[in-house]
Amino acid sequence: MQTFMIKNWKFKLEENQNAWQKDFFDENWEDITVPHDWSIQQEFSKTNASGTGYLAGGIAWYRTHILLEKIELTKKIIQLCFEGVYKNADIWVNGYHLGYRPSGYSSIYHDITEIISLRPDNDLVIAVRVDHSEIADSRWYNGSGITRPVKLEVVEEVFLDRYAITFTTEQIINNEAKISLEAFITNASNHEQKIKMIPTLHHKKMVDFHFDEKSLTISSGEKQKVTFQGTIKNPRLWCPDSPNLYQLNVQLEMMGNTIVYSKNVGIRTCLFDANQGFSINGQSLKLKGVCLHEDAGCFGTAVPTVVWLRRLLKLKKMGCNAIRMAHNPHAQNLYDLCDSLGFLVIDEAFDEWENPKNKWWQGHNVYPPKFEGYAKDFSVWYKKDLADMIERNKNHPSIIAWSIGNELDYPNDPYANTLVKQMIGNNDENKPEKEQGFNPNRPDTRYLTSIAKKLSDLCHQLDKTRPVTLAIAFPELSTQTGLLDPLDLIGYNYKEEYYAKDHKRFPGKPFIGSENSHKYSNWLAVLENEYISGQFLWTGIDYLGEAKGWPLHGSDAGLLTLAGFEKNNYYLRQSWWSQALMVKLFTRLGSSEMTDSSERVPVYRKWNYEMGDEVEVRCYTNGDTVQLMNDGQEVPLTFKKEKGYYQAKTIFEGEDLIVTAKSKDQTETDRLSAQGEAQRLMATNWQNEGAINCLKQQGIELEEEIYQIELEWVDSSNERTMDEKIILFKGEGCQLLGFENGDLSDNTAYTENWRRSYDGQLICYLKIIDSYAKATFTAKSFKPLELEFKEKQLLTKL
Repeated sequence: MQTFMIKNWKFKLEENQNAWQKDFFDENWEDITVPHDWSIQQEFSKTNASGTGYLAGGIAWYRTHILLEKIELTKKIIQLCFEGVYKNADIWVNGYHLGYRPSGYSSIYHDITEIISLRPDNDLVIAVRVDHSEIADSRWYNGSGITRPVKLEVVEEVFLDRYAITFTTEQIINNEAKISLEAFITNASNHEQKIKMIPTLHHKKMVDFHFDEKSLTISSGEKQKVTFQGTIKNPRLWCPDSPNLYQLNVQLEMMGNTIVYSKNVGIRTCLFDANQGFSINGQSLKLKGVCLHEDAGCFGTAVPTVVWLRRLLKLKKMGCNAIRMAHNPHAQNLYDLCDSLGFLVIDEAFDEWENPKNKWWQGHNVYPPKFEGYAKDFSVWYKKDLADMIERNKNHPSIIAWSIGNELDYPNDPYANTLVKQMIGNNDENKPEKEQGFNPNRPDTRYLTSIAKKLSDLCHQLDKTRPVTLAIAFPELSTQTGLLDPLDLIGYNYKEEYYAKDHKRFPGKPFIGSENSHKYSNWLAVLENEYISGQFLWTGIDYLGEAKGWPLHGSDAGLLTLAGFEKNNYYLRQSWWSQALMVKLFTRLGSSEMTDSSERVPVYRKWNYEMGDEVEVRCYTNGDTVQLMNDGQEVPLTFKKEKGYYQAKTIFEGEDLIVTAKSKDQTETDRLSAQGEAQRLMATNWQNEGAINCLKQQGIELEEEIYQIELEWVDSSNERTMDEKIILFKGEGCQLLGFENGDLSDNTAYTENWRRSYDGQLICYLKIIDSYAKATFTAKSFKPLELEFKEKQLLTKL
């Protein structure tokens, strides 16, 4: 099999009724590279929808030309594959309309073998019309365009189709794993074929296991299922701490030809138990999870793999071991990284079913809403979209559950019930009166149970190895309507107070926190209850959209900013989740008692106060012992059980504030010093060679030409200052892919070559194009910072 990535396209952000035609003139269109998100390149505007980040949508066309003379086509099957187009995609090849797909999250495959056989020349023209006119179609930002990779696959006439392989770990007992393999082989030739199938498992390019080979005869036009079983001794098991991957090779031998299909798989078993929680490979494990949307600031939703790598490794360092894909199937590179890095995944299909949720366009929860979105397509497309998600992702060892939806049971959004007045939290402060009561003309919540059963049955039909879950918003209602009945795993969003009660009411059902706030008490609800498998914080990383109102264009719910920089609460969470010893200091002026109100007052990595000021100190650590020193004197620390951190009061004397944490034979120290004035701009080239080399060995492609340059203002001691200054980029032989500072109120267009630092930081994404390149960063009154590259390698010492 040959795979040709189709990266270079022509693009036009306007409607054109003739652009589907093969001979349409497109030479004056913009040259772009796919994956591509056109919305992120627009100006932020208050006239657009707050829910989708105040960015415009529209209608756009993509066209590309492929020279077929470079591709061997004789007795071949040619498939055109789009991983995702947001949204309402119409696709033509050489003027033939292949079809339409409304979902922007589903993969699109077309067999274009016959069309190519009818070609008038070797110029294969692909045209795609994308309609994202409804800009209030979601509660978060989804981007616009061909936001995921496109490829042409050329296979033999006898082949394994795109979802033909299913690898399963049946059980693991006494260091022996029983595994099975199912494969569907298709004969598209015009005669009978005799084939030998030889599956093998490889670890680090060495053969680890041979299935018994099988010989078969397959008739012309036939699709045949072939199954294999085997037992592998001393398997290298996949788990978050040791995410061992095997390369599964399925070799086809026929008529003297050999074809090999390869796929990464993992050997592992997972179980959600109603009383003992989650276990993997027989070992109990609490899920320390975060929810993630799929944008990344200036990239929109067309996110390079290396950008996700940086973000995920930071979450991993924090102690995170699980991700909920909110609230739709994500791009394949994210699942591949989860397999390689050891994240457990709940894969989610839908945010709404056949009736639309409120879509906020004037600010979060500001009425009236709009009702655009997927709901109008659900009844026609839900079976195919759900099946595609499961079939596409079933071999990822990271995926441990299928979620069929998110908060479908939110009262009056749009489903209603006579019990609505009893719903805790239903009466949002700014809801109109008519939105707070029962309206018999709304859809009845009991109908949700029927839909949930259809979706759950389809999941079980396609995959019998993983549980089906649903993120329940209002269990006080849904436990009375039967919505929990079709589910294997019960997910509660922000409803820890119902864990104990509903565990008794539904003794055979496992429970998990499918979406949770960042409070310490919510984590204790997991630690102190064995039957709760874990939690998923909302969210791990800030995201575009779901903005409270202008000028904010995103949500600050994350532990990392849009720029991928750690927030203060990142370190607090690290102190609860990480096994590695850590300690971190934060301060604020004043010494008010700890109340919910004062808790929301921000703290800082700061030691700049007036002499004699009383300062509150917070210490985040997982150490067994901790000692705080100020001006040579020990300062008593008190552990706040309800908050999960240490607190102290001290007087600012000008000397460094030092804390030391110890655990067994390990020691960690943190220090706060008085910050001076910014003296220079310092650059750090983010990289993790160990992770990158491991990913390469596993066949995961990384964009090595992309550099992630972290910029920060530092004083004479090279300590970061909090300066906010405009930084201007100028490049030679390189392309600025974007700046991101993480400031959700900074509505500078992402296409600009300048941006303001925020909290003293800014990240620059650079693409090296030529053999020699130079990037220059300038700021008023400061010496320019220059970075030089040769053969795509950074020459400048940082």
